[in-house]
Amino acid sequence: MKDILNNIIRSRRSVFPVQYNGDVIDDNIVNEILYNANTAPTHRITQPWLFKVFDKNSKFKLAEEILKLKFGNKVPEKAKSNLLNKFILSSHIICICMDRNTENLIPEWEEIAAVSMSVQNMWLTCTANEVGCYWSSPAIISSLNNFLELKSNQRCLGLFYMGKYDELPQNNLKKKSIKEKVIWI
Repeated sequence: MKDILNNIIRSRRSVFPVQYNGDVIDDNIVNEILYNANTAPTHRITQPWLFKVFDKNSKFKLAEEILKLKFGNKVPEKAKSNLLNKFILSSHIICICMDRNTENLIPEWEEIAAVSMSVQNMWLTCTANEVGCYWSSPAIISSLNNFLELKSNQRCLGLFYMGKYDELPQNNLKKKSIKEKVIWI
């Protein structure tokens, strides 16, 4: 079991929408991903994550809103084509939101960290299920709050693209040795 967990953690990576094959992820897997997201640790049990899931036709409404926010009424055809292609290849796009405790029980950075841990659980579950995923945080995410019907204590932190792939892309990223990042005292 330990080796399986280590393999999942070590093989977790960004798989971008252009690497997806357009196939739809089974709803049971999406529900498992979201269930595991909900098991993340959270200080004072604030559970600040909130997810808005877009699939099928709803993801194209999200694409239209992103294009409108980014370009207004003059959307360059190439930008429109590129974004629509990402949305076509993606099975689901989840807006990662923070639902901050209105009593401000803990610092905001801890709430953001809890949401991030929740997304890490999503990422690891995607990896275990051979689903590609990628957390994008475009400049317009804060402008999505109205479209997403978020309350004043909520905000969008990014888009989580998910899709199936035919072959896992090679990871050529060279990480620094952990020995360079740890100081024993």
